[in-house]
Amino acid sequence: MSGSTAGDRSQPSVTADDLDLAVQLSVAVLREAPPAAWEGKAGSLEWDCWETVEHLSDDLFAYAAQLGPKTPPLDREVPFAWERRRPGGPANAIHADRTAGPAGLLQVLEASGALLVAMVRTTPPRTRAHHVFGASDPEGFAAMGIVETLVHTYDLADGLGLAWDPPADLCSRVLVRLFPDAPSSTDPWPTLLWATGRAELPGHPRLTTWRWDGTPRA
Repeated sequence: MSGSTAGDRSQPSVTADDLDLAVQLSVAVLREAPPAAWEGKAGSLEWDCWETVEHLSDDLFAYAAQLGPKTPPLDREVPFAWERRRPGGPANAIHADRTAGPAGLLQVLEASGALLVAMVRTTPPRTRAHHVFGASDPEGFAAMGIVETLVHTYDLADGLGLAWDPPADLCSRVLVRLFPDAPSSTDPWPTLLWATGRAELPGHPRLTTWRWDGTPRA
C-alpha cells in the first residue's frame, strides 16, 4: 500500500468507490492475522481485536441504516437495539458468530461495508440524516465510514502485529471533508491519526478530545 506524502489538500469529493477501497484494503490486511491473536487488545482500545471488528462493522451498518429510510430521522438514530455482550464491551447491533472464526468475522465486516457503499451510491446527494456530530449527507457518511475503517484498522494492526499504511490520497480526501482545520502541510496519514487522537504530529500537541465536521458542503 502506498505511503503518505504531503501536498495540496484540494481534493475531489469522497465517493462510494473510496469507501469500498478502504474496506477491501482493511479486510485484506486483517486476513493476515494469526487466528490466536484476535483475543488480544486492539492497540490503545479497551476492546479486544474481535470486538473492535464487530464495532467497525456496526459503525458501517449504522451509517447505512441512517441513510435507509425514505425520510431519514434528523434528531435520532434509526432505533435498532444496540447491546453489550460484556461490561465495557462495544454496544452493537451487529455481532459475528464466533463459531465462524476470523474468516466469518471478516465476512461480517466486508458485508457491512458493502451495505454502506450501496447506500452511498444510491441515496440522493440532497439527503440529510442524523449523526451525533451533526446531520450529514451521503458523501459525509462515506467519509465517516472511511475514517472509522482506516483508524480502527490502525488499532487492529497494532494489536495483531500487522503493517497498515493506507493510501495518502484517500486520507487526504477525508481530511478535507471531515477535518477542514487539520494541518495541510503534513503527511495525510499521520495527520489523520493526529486528528483522531491516536498520534502526535510535529509542531502540534496530541489531541485529548476530537470530533469531525460532517456538515454538508456547498
